[in-house]
Amino acid sequence: MNLSGVPEPRIEYAPKHYICQRAEGALSLDGRLDKPFWQKAEWTEDFVDIEGDLRPRPAKQTRVKMLWDDDYFYFGAELIEDQIWATLTERDSVIFYDNDFEIFIDPDGDTHQYYEFEINALNTVWDLLLVKPYRDGGPPVNGWDIAGLKTAVYIDGGLNRPDAENRKWSVEVAIPWKILKECAPETRAPIAGEFWRVNFSRVEWQTEVKNGEYSKVLQPETGKPFPEDNWVWSPMGIINMHYPELWGYVVFADINGPSAFVLPQDERIKWELRRLYYRQRNYYEQHGEFTKELGLLLGEDAWSISPMIETTRSLFQLTAPSTDGKTMYCIREDGKAWKE
Repeated sequence: MNLSGVPEPRIEYAPKHYICQRAEGALSLDGRLDKPFWQKAEWTEDFVDIEGDLRPRPAKQTRVKMLWDDDYFYFGAELIEDQIWATLTERDSVIFYDNDFEIFIDPDGDTHQYYEFEINALNTVWDLLLVKPYRDGGPPVNGWDIAGLKTAVYIDGGLNRPDAENRKWSVEVAIPWKILKECAPETRAPIAGEFWRVNFSRVEWQTEVKNGEYSKVLQPETGKPFPEDNWVWSPMGIINMHYPELWGYVVFADINGPSAFVLPQDERIKWELRRLYYRQRNYYEQHGEFTKELGLLLGEDAWSISPMIETTRSLFQLTAPSTDGKTMYCIREDGKAWKE
């Protein structure tokens, strides 16, 4: 197995959460979020830099609404923007080469078998399935498409028109449960009270106007564009969206609730196991084998778990009891987490 190190995010474990209400009525997609369908949905917090407090807050506001019903998971995103542009028109292009909006969904929270969706202001989409995160060997399944996907984009201004009075662009996305449930617990849609792991990203490039058109600003020393900004709902503490364990918690609610969310203690147990996974992978990169000595991974930090470790030269499994002591949480060398 070809394993490399896994950078440990520099962040406190405090993913955002969102109470997703049931939708009322059918959605007629036009990209606008100022219609009755979205009225009862709350906005998320404004997006922050992907590294969180390590970087300045974004200069342009981004926020999202979510709803659900028996058929779809609905997303509405608003991106404040004075430079509205897009170039890519072919489905499954690498959409983040344009400014874009992205959705990430891990239904069962095991960090494997999750979904990525990207869309630009031309309403061009890229949808793919990740068998594993790239750090764990991937691969992305680019040929996977969301059957029954519905999308729309609204431009408040002018697309690819620097002379227009540009204010924002907004997106509506409806993803069918019949597709999302493929990687979900018990291969079914969620029920009220359950949560899925979700995050959003906005990619923003530095642009300037040349000959009446938008153009990416190039670095004088390299002739290549400046690195893009990555603005997200739930910060990652690292410039990498493919750490699903750091995504937000979307809690599905109905008329009976829930109306609030408190992070379950078992989620903190999973996080502490994840931190040990980072360290075990990094130990392997340095030494060519996994350590059997938990103390080398625990260091001087405080831990709430009493983990156990099993290793071979190229495999490992870390295990810790659940809060009630009735089950065990496990994580292995390729990052997959599960309960047994």
